[in-house]
Amino acid sequence: PTSSPTVYKASTPSPAHNGPHLRIFAAIAVAVTALILPVAASYGDTLFIEEMTSAEVAMALQRGVRTIIVPTGGIEQGGPHLITAKHNHIVRHTAAAVAQGLGDALVAPVVVYVPQGQIEPPQGHMKFPGTVSLPEPVFKAVLENIARSFKAHGFTEILFLGDSGGNQRSQNAVADKLNQEWAGTNTRALHLSDYYDPEANGQFAWMRQNGLSTAAIPGHGDLRDTSELMAVYPNGVRGQPHGASATLGRIFLDLKITAALSQVRRWRAGFKN
Repeated sequence: PTSSPTVYKASTPSPAHNGPHLRIFAAIAVAVTALILPVAASYGDTLFIEEMTSAEVAMALQRGVRTIIVPTGGIEQGGPHLITAKHNHIVRHTAAAVAQGLGDALVAPVVVYVPQGQIEPPQGHMKFPGTVSLPEPVFKAVLENIARSFKAHGFTEILFLGDSGGNQRSQNAVADKLNQEWAGTNTRALHLSDYYDPEANGQFAWMRQNGLSTAAIPGHGDLRDTSELMAVYPNGVRGQPHGASATLGRIFLDLKITAALSQVRRWRAGFKN
C-alpha cells in the first residue's frame, strides 16, 4: 500500500503578531517547507536518476556527486530459456552495485536498445524474433548525447557500463572521442572494459579453479548469463537449465562488479598522480 504523503505545517503566529507581512512569510514558509523537506527526506533512498526528481538530482550535485554510470543492455534472443531483456536486468543490478561501491555516483536509465546485427537482411541476433537492433552509428550517437547531457548538468565523470558484447566497441569509441574533445577540462569518460571481459573480470579463472573449465569459453545464454539472471531476476529464466544457479550467478556478478570498481579506482588514481 502507498503511504500518505507527509504534510508539513507551520506554527500559527499569535494574534498580537498576526500582521500582513507575517502572514505572507508564514505562507511562504509552509510552501517552501512542503517542497524542500520531502526532498531532503527522500534523497539517498535510490541511486537511479529515473527514480529521482530533478530537485533531488540537483541536491546530489550540490553535495558533490559528479559521477554518472550509463548502463547499456539490449533486447536480444537468449535461447529458449532466457528472456530477451536479460542484459537489462543484469546491468541495472550491477550498475547500482558499482555506484554503491564508489559512494559518489548515480545511475542513468539503462540504454536498452543496442546493436544486435544488421536488420535487413537480418544478421546475428536479428535472425531471431524479439530482437531489436540499432545501427552502430545510431548507438554511438545515443551514448554521446547522453554523456553530453550529463556534462551539461555538471557531472564530470561519465562511466559506460555495457553488459553485452556488441556494446563494447561503441562505448570505447565514444569515450575516446569525448576525452579528446574534453582534454584540458575536468570532465572525462571511461568505458569499463574489464567489467564484461571474462578473462579481465576473473570469471574464467574462477571457473577453471572450481571444476568448470569446460564452461569457461565465450558463449551466449550460457552458464554465466543464465546464472546471473537467476540471481537478479529468476522469473526471466525458463525451466531448470543444467548446472546454472543463483548461487553461481552471485559469484559471477560479484566478480564483474569488483572488476569495474577496480578499473574506476585505477583510472581515478591516474589523474591524481
